[in-house]
Amino acid sequence: MSLTAELFDLPAHQFRVFWDASGSLWQSLWDRLLDLTGDNPPLLWIVGTWVYTSVVYWSIGTLYTLADVTGRPAFLRRYKVQPGTNEPVEPGRLRAAIRQVLLNQLAIGLPLMFGVYWLLPVQSRTQIRQLPTFLTGLWQLAVCVLIEEPLFYYSHRLLHHGRLYRFIHKRHHEWTAPIAITAIYCHPVEHALSNLLPVTIGVLATGCHISVAWLWFTVAISNTLHVHSGYHLPFLPSPEQHDFHHLKFNQCYGVLGVLDWLHGTNDLFYRSKQSKRDYILTTLEPVRQTYPDS
Repeated sequence: MSLTAELFDLPAHQFRVFWDASGSLWQSLWDRLLDLTGDNPPLLWIVGTWVYTSVVYWSIGTLYTLADVTGRPAFLRRYKVQPGTNEPVEPGRLRAAIRQVLLNQLAIGLPLMFGVYWLLPVQSRTQIRQLPTFLTGLWQLAVCVLIEEPLFYYSHRLLHHGRLYRFIHKRHHEWTAPIAITAIYCHPVEHALSNLLPVTIGVLATGCHISVAWLWFTVAISNTLHVHSGYHLPFLPSPEQHDFHHLKFNQCYGVLGVLDWLHGTNDLFYRSKQSKRDYILTTLEPVRQTYPDS
């Protein structure tokens, strides 16, 4: 082998060693978890998924809520998307939102997981000990993202139509300046149709391992909490498009924005000052300082 080939082969070899070691570490940690819970697919898929997603939702949501209620730490106010709103959040509205979210999680989320489990391919329901490869998990996550976008866009846009909006989706839009935990403050029908189904269909379509499903749910939950939070924080997803949707109602229905661009449902947004702020902050300087209102 030539010297050049050896030099190129060295990083590739190191990457393979790192990949194998990383895979062994995650497999070891996963084995320890299953040793504690037992190899019980129904329990893990149904109860475990419900508990895990609830913990993710309330862990992130509680941090934002504490900031909304206490106004601390004070520097966070610099990152408010709509300054002056929910400072502090009204206690009565907050309690109503919490009650509805808990109802949705219990009455809709838990039963739905029963259905998801029984619709999964046999392999996904029985083989939970062996983790998938990194590449397998990666393409399955990509498929979940691609499936969620059209399902969420069209179901969300449907809920804005006529009586569906009046009787179902209007509840979610009571918050024209949303806060994080209002991400699933909505009518139970909306929670099933527009929140849960677009996220779970990808899991069913790919027949992914439960660990990939949990990772996907973590990404989806944390993203919706961030974009509803009312804060445009550094290194986190930009909330500008969805916050604009709550402000104007008939713009920015999607998650990624691809279908909004295709259908022209973000044209008003792109003529607004908010669109200039729609990027992931990579510094600590608030976007409102870079692009002020005036």
